[in-house]
Amino acid sequence: MAVLTGILLFLIFLFLSGLHFYWGLGGKWGVNASIPTKENNENVLNPKLFDCFAVAFGLLGFGIFVLIKSGFILYKMPVWLTHYGLWAISFLFILRAIGEFKYVGFFKKIRTTLFAQMDTKYYSPLCLFIGFLGILLELIK
Repeated sequence: MAVLTGILLFLIFLFLSGLHFYWGLGGKWGVNASIPTKENNENVLNPKLFDCFAVAFGLLGFGIFVLIKSGFILYKMPVWLTHYGLWAISFLFILRAIGEFKYVGFFKKIRTTLFAQMDTKYYSPLCLFIGFLGILLELIK
């Protein structure tokens, strides 16, 4: 069970990382639905190249951490990171699913934009799923 959970979580992080690398390199597919917007369709965020790559490397790092935690990669980590790292990642994604109560998450107020609709259908549930997979992996490992 831990093996399957670890592989699934890694593949999710790998896909999301690849998507952010793609956007960082100038890719346009999906970009209009990936940035929170105000009701007048003005972007709330204007991510730059560095921002896309920072998120991409972070997600890739999370994926590698999951492989280490699952035992696929043997690497000695600090004890505090071994004990709390996956909890922190899970908590981060559950917080993302809850949102900041205006543009992002299950409890957002702005719900009519393309991003908001995609967030409700896909992004927030995925973040909640990632959070629960991380907790599950931590509990069964």
